[in-house]
Amino acid sequence: MIIVKTQQEISNMRQAGLILAACHQEIASRIKPGVTTAEIDQFVEQYILDHGATAEQKGYHGYPFATCGSVNDVICHGFPTTQPLKNGDIVTIDFVVNLNGWLADSAWSYPVGEISEEAKRLLKVTEASLYKGIEHAIVGNRLGDISNAVQRYAEKEGFSVVRQFCGHGIGQEMHEEPQVPHYGAAGKGVRLKEGMVITIEPMVNAGTFHCKVDADGWTARTLDGRLSAQYEHTIAITSAGPVILTKL
Repeated sequence: MIIVKTQQEISNMRQAGLILAACHQEIASRIKPGVTTAEIDQFVEQYILDHGATAEQKGYHGYPFATCGSVNDVICHGFPTTQPLKNGDIVTIDFVVNLNGWLADSAWSYPVGEISEEAKRLLKVTEASLYKGIEHAIVGNRLGDISNAVQRYAEKEGFSVVRQFCGHGIGQEMHEEPQVPHYGAAGKGVRLKEGMVITIEPMVNAGTFHCKVDADGWTARTLDGRLSAQYEHTIAITSAGPVILTKL
C-alpha cells in the first residue's frame, strides 16, 4: 500500500532532509586521499546524533553501520572499511536520517583527488540522470515516466543503469511502496499522486549493468569490475511540482 503524506508529514521529512543535506556538504570537504570510509561513517553517525536525529540504516536487517561506503566498482551497500581512499577513486556515501520518526534518504558519489576522465563523465551523467527523473516526478505522470527518463539519458551517454536495485517510497519506514526502478517504459506503472514521497536513486555503471553480491550478503559490485556511481534524493510529489527534500 502506498502511504500518502500530509503537508505536515512532508515538512517533518524535510527537516530530516536538511540535516542529511548539510551532512553531505560536510562529507564533501572531508573526502580526500588517505581518509577511510570508516572515518566518514563515524563522522556521519556523530553528526546526525549531534543534530538530534539517528542513523536509520544502523541495525536495519542487521546492517552494522550508519552509512554505506561504496568505492569504485561497488554499486551500493558497501561496508565502511579502514582501507584509505586513494587518489583517483570514486566513493558513494549513502545514509538515512531519522528525525522524530520521519526519514530522509540521499546518496552522493564523490571524487577522491584527481580522477580519470571516464570517472568524471560517469559522475556527471549519473547526477544528471537523477535530475532527468526528478523532472518527471509530477502529479498525473506514471512511475515509468521517471524510470524511462533516467534510462534514456544514461544509455544515450554510453552508460548502463543497474536493474537489481531501485528507489522506493519512504516516510516512517525506510522502504515503503512503491518500488521505483530506473529503467522501463514511459506511461507504465503507478500513477503519481500529490503527497507521495519517493526516492529516485539511479546507479549507473561504466560497463555492464549486471552485478554480483559479496559473501557478506550486502556489498554489490559490477560484474565486470568497472566503475559505478549513484546519486539519490528524496522527492515529494506536490501540486506545484517535485520538491527535493534532501537538498539545502
